[in-house]
This record gives sequence, structure tokens and C-alpha cells, in this order.
Amino acid sequence: MNILHVINISFVLRHFIGDQFFYFPPKGYKLFVACSPDEGLPKMAEYYHFEYLATPVARKISIISDFKSIFRLCRYIRQNHIDIVEGHSPKGALLGMIAAKLCGVPKRIYFRHGLVYETSHGLKRKLLIWIDRLTSACATKVVCVSNSLMQQSLRDHLCPASKQVLLGNGTCGGIDTQKKYNPTLIDPQKLASYREQYGINENDFVIGYTGRLVRDKGIIELIDAFDRLPEELHAKLLLVGMFEERDALPASIQERIRNDQHIIFAGLIDTDMEYYYAMMNIYVLASYREGFPIGALEAQSMQKPVITTKETGCIDAIKDGITGLYTTHDPTDIAKQIRIAHDHPEMGINGRKWVAEHFDHSVIWKYIEELYKL
Repeated sequence: MNILHVINISFVLRHFIGDQFFYFPPKGYKLFVACSPDEGLPKMAEYYHFEYLATPVARKISIISDFKSIFRLCRYIRQNHIDIVEGHSPKGALLGMIAAKLCGVPKRIYFRHGLVYETSHGLKRKLLIWIDRLTSACATKVVCVSNSLMQQSLRDHLCPASKQVLLGNGTCGGIDTQKKYNPTLIDPQKLASYREQYGINENDFVIGYTGRLVRDKGIIELIDAFDRLPEELHAKLLLVGMFEERDALPASIQERIRNDQHIIFAGLIDTDMEYYYAMMNIYVLASYREGFPIGALEAQSMQKPVITTKETGCIDAIKDGITGLYTTHDPTDIAKQIRIAHDHPEMGINGRKWVAEHFDHSVIWKYIEELYKL
């Protein structure tokens, strides 16, 4: 069977699909990708051995560009006799599901990675809901990456319950808990080199975050909470990710992140992520919305307690009091939970066991294979 993944940027292929490119071909599946052109796409294709179509999949609505991409997708689907189309990200899913529907592809799977409209208002919110409903209507199955996301989708009447699917306990593809995010595989000398590079001392308590540095992720609240921690904690904040124009942080916050000696701004990192988690003592995600926060799973797999909110997606990412702690968006409460987690590092041990059992990619891939066979 021929499977086409439609996605907006090549960078997320590693996170959404990853080693599925190696897992499925021996089982008789050939994987293709349609993605916006960028310098990373050919490198990804060479590494993962997939064929691809480079066509614009922009986040913003662009009627002429979007129609051209739908036309190119239709042609590519027919030329390669595609049996299954998977759409990822709101725009990739929209274009992919419309093209697949027009071509009569029998299996059209929309991976709902989150609800962008949850933090939108007015006409924009209504438009985003309508787009999700259109995408869902064109799909034969809608994979919700977390249970809370599925429940919110039902409350907002995005599609019938019979069309929605949850892969085990959630996520779109799981994580590699054995060969990647495994603390027993960390090289002590290499870790020491990273700690020296970033000026992290043995008595520092490192609070970490990975992901986009935007308002929706609660970065402003996290920094405010960081300021409320006592000096004797010797806290440092390690931020791994990039700034974005959409939902951008205030200029003053960006400047603070770049220049504060107690904040380590690592930028966008695409290799050795396990070593960045290894440098952390705890992981904090004060997000306002998620699909399923993979960073929280990666951190727990590396035996780090996780503090997060009860928002969509986040609420599914920990076991409260066992692998991590819930917090509100109040910086005072975030700081309080950080101090509690500081005294309970055993939650990290519990977290690794829980994630390895329920979210290892080998577990999730079996659910995906079952979905292909329906």
C-alpha cells in the first residue's frame, strides 16, 4: 500500500513520523511525503528514504496558492497510486484531505494534533472551527492525539464520535524510550561537556522547557514564576526552542531570554535532545493548549518530573502526584509546584516506567498499523 503524508514543514517529520519510515516499508507499505519546499526536505528524504512532492503548505490562507497545491496533490496521488493519505497540521490536513477526497482515495486519515482555535476569539475562532469541520468531513478517520482533545472535539461538534480514533493512550507516533530517551545510555563525559558549554554547575537546579517560544506555551508565566524562586535553590532556566512571529513573545521577554545570565537560551536543537533533558532537574510546560505535548513524555522518559497545566492535551501527559504535578497559569502556583517537585525527584523514576509502558513508539505503531488495515 502507498501512503502519502501531507505536512507543512519538513522539520516536524522527525517528530510526527520519525522511524515509521523504517518500520513500515518491510511490512509492504511505501511512504511518500508532500511538504512545503525547504532546505531540510531533501536531507530528510535521503535519510528516511522517501519520495516527496515539494509544494507550498503555508499556515495562512492563500486561495490561489492553496488551490495550486491541491491540484499538485491530486496529480501526485494519481501518479503514485496512493491508497492512504495522512494529513498533519491544520493546513497540511486541510489540503491533503480535500485532494484525497477529490481523487477518491479510500482511506483519508486526519491527525488532529491540537485545536488552534482554543486560544483564538471572534471571527477568527469561528473560521478555524469551520476549517476543522471541513477537514474532518473530507476524512474517513480522525486521529485525536489525546483523550482530552477527543472530548473537546466532541463538545465542539467537529465530527461524529464514530469517525474519531485514539491510538492507545494517545500521541501521534509515540517516542523512542529505549534507544533515544533512555538515561542509562547517556555518556557522562559528553553530558559534562554540555554542562560546561552552558555554564551549568553541579549545585544548579535546572528547570527546563522544549518547544516553540510563544505566548500560548506559557513562557511569560514561566519566567515570572522563575523570578519568584528563592536564591538558595540556585535555579537556572534552560529554554530549548525558537521564537516565532505568530503569537510572538513581547520584545522585552525575548531580550530577557537572550541576555539573562540565569536563563540558558539554547535555540532550536535537532540533535542530542536527550542530553538537554539530562541537564534538567524538572520540566515545566505552562501551556494554554496542546494536542499531546511530546516534550513532556520525552522528559519523563529521561526520568524528569513534569509540571504542566490541566489544559487540553496537557492533562493527559502526566499522572498527578506520581510522575509530575498540575499547576495553574498563576506564576505563584507554578513556583510553588517547582519547589514541591524539587523535593520529590522520585516522580521522575515513576514517569519513565509509565511512559515506556504506554507511549513507546513500538506500542503506538501497532495501533497505526491496525488503523491502516481497517
